[in-house]
Amino acid sequence: MKINRKQSGLSLMEEVVVVAAIALLIIFGLPAVRALFRSFEAEGGAKAMISAALSTGRAIAAQQQRYAGIRFQNKYQQDGKGCQYMIFIVYDSEIPHQKQGNLGCRAAEGFKPIKLPDSIGVMEDVNSNSEVYDNELTDKTTFSIIFSPSSKLIIHGLWVRNRDGDTGNGSKDDIFNSKSQVKNGIGMLFQDESGDIEPSKNSFRIYDRNIFEKVDKNRRYDDYLKHLNVIYINPYTGTMIEK
Repeated sequence: MKINRKQSGLSLMEEVVVVAAIALLIIFGLPAVRALFRSFEAEGGAKAMISAALSTGRAIAAQQQRYAGIRFQNKYQQDGKGCQYMIFIVYDSEIPHQKQGNLGCRAAEGFKPIKLPDSIGVMEDVNSNSEVYDNELTDKTTFSIIFSPSSKLIIHGLWVRNRDGDTGNGSKDDIFNSKSQVKNGIGMLFQDESGDIEPSKNSFRIYDRNIFEKVDKNRRYDDYLKHLNVIYINPYTGTMIEK
């Protein structure tokens, strides 16, 4: 006995429609997918770079038996949109503290600044929109993380100056320099202004600079920053912990 079986599957026309739909999805979706992958790759690369820098900062503190760590700071540019760097810094007793108990720091010898990916920014942890409004990518993207000679993370008031302690135009420092020299294209990074002392930090956020700049200035914390993970630093091991 013959059993009639109905043909199942798609007709040629249906197959053409499906293939066309997939092609359109690929054409329109691929740029977004690529951008997403680039964002993940950049953030992952930045985390690896920061982790390695923290380990190096702790090692410098232990080897040289003095306070040492890393400083996050934007490179100066006329348009105010310079790349962000990590600079290794060390305590120098020859640099005035301004106030008793604060640490005068400078760039560590033999360690070049490390440039972070262009699309990624690192900002000290903030907890309200008022702290980032108008400051944009300046004040809150300049901060330091410091370790003691025993390699333990500490919170301590400090300021970063050039190695000459010069406040005019005479410094030969090739990393931190006076404001006037930076404007003339000589120094690469601003040194702290006189008396501009802030405590070191133990947490930060990694953000996408492209997304951040597109968010309304009045809404950057509520609409974007507060939804990002805060990265804390283990005070005993220097490792990063996301929460």
